[in-house]
Amino acid sequence: MRICLFPGTFDPLTLGHVDIINRALPLFDKIVVGIGLNASKAPMFFPEQRLEWIREIYKDEERVEGAVYEGLTIYYCKKIKAHF
Repeated sequence: MRICLFPGTFDPLTLGHVDIINRALPLFDKIVVGIGLNASKAPMFFPEQRLEWIREIYKDEERVEGAVYEGLTIYYCKKIKAHF
């Protein structure tokens, strides 16, 4: 299975982010939009709100899922078995 992690803060999720996800859909079996928590940033929106946006936009696309993670991105990639 070709799993891709698209990491970022997505604060807010923009049309540019959505365009990248949509263009990547033909390339992967699963795209995880990973909302990385960064203590050095002061976000405008709570992670739960950003996650809800992802879920709402892609409610009809089972290959896209949202997630919130902390720590190094490489460790999260290993956890979800993302190689891209």
